[in-house]
Amino acid sequence: MAAAASKSAPLIGVAHFSSILLSPVEFATAAARAGFSRIGLRLNPAFPGAPYYELPVGGSAARELKSVLSGEGIEVFDIEFFVIDPSFDASSVEATVAAAANIGARRLSVCGDDPDQARLASNFSDLCGLADRYGLAVDVENMGWRVIKTFQDSVNLVKASGARNAGALVDGVHFFRNGGTLASLRAEIGWVKHVQLCDVAGPAPVTPEEMIAEARGGRFAPGEGELPLKELVAAVDSYAAISVEVPLAGSAPPETHLKHLYDRAEGLFGPDR
Repeated sequence: MAAAASKSAPLIGVAHFSSILLSPVEFATAAARAGFSRIGLRLNPAFPGAPYYELPVGGSAARELKSVLSGEGIEVFDIEFFVIDPSFDASSVEATVAAAANIGARRLSVCGDDPDQARLASNFSDLCGLADRYGLAVDVENMGWRVIKTFQDSVNLVKASGARNAGALVDGVHFFRNGGTLASLRAEIGWVKHVQLCDVAGPAPVTPEEMIAEARGGRFAPGEGELPLKELVAAVDSYAAISVEVPLAGSAPPETHLKHLYDRAEGLFGPDR
């Protein structure tokens, strides 16, 4: 069982994409032992061919995971990942939403990729309504190659939906690489519910292909690049949950990678946290 965190230890989560080849049980165990308090799990594919895991309600996999979560003293915070494109139908993902609620998740993560803004807002609102029935909230993450490209785009979608359980997800690479600033964050801080830490360095990518390559394979651990992450953490303060998302690259064991991510993220917090 993971050691109990001290009162001053920050509550930090970690996204499944950081070690996506670990099953939910393996990931929960490794994350807890690295020091994380929360995990995100990928129960829906982020893009065609992307790995994901199914945890149907009533199944043995979900029961095993809940036992491990309890034993390791760690919780599920968010579930990834839903792409709201022109063909999206909220009713088609109800089983995944139910599975998320069953394992104690609090939020779902989505991106917007429909050029019809009215339909996009309607479908997002429908998902928020479905999630609300299961006690979940929904966060929009901007991505430079999607229709919802910028942080302001994501906030605008949240506002347009009128959903009481909608929020914005700020991911370090997507936020700063697509025009986000600390000033713009502070101006809309009330809408920000989740922040994912990662780092990057060098010129910002320009083409969609370059953006995708950086987001999926060019991230660094927090503090190992050029992003003002310490200032980001300070600006967010208690408004939003904080996690880390940096995919494992190279041959390091997942446990080593996760411990490194936790240590680097913890170093961004002030001495009073």
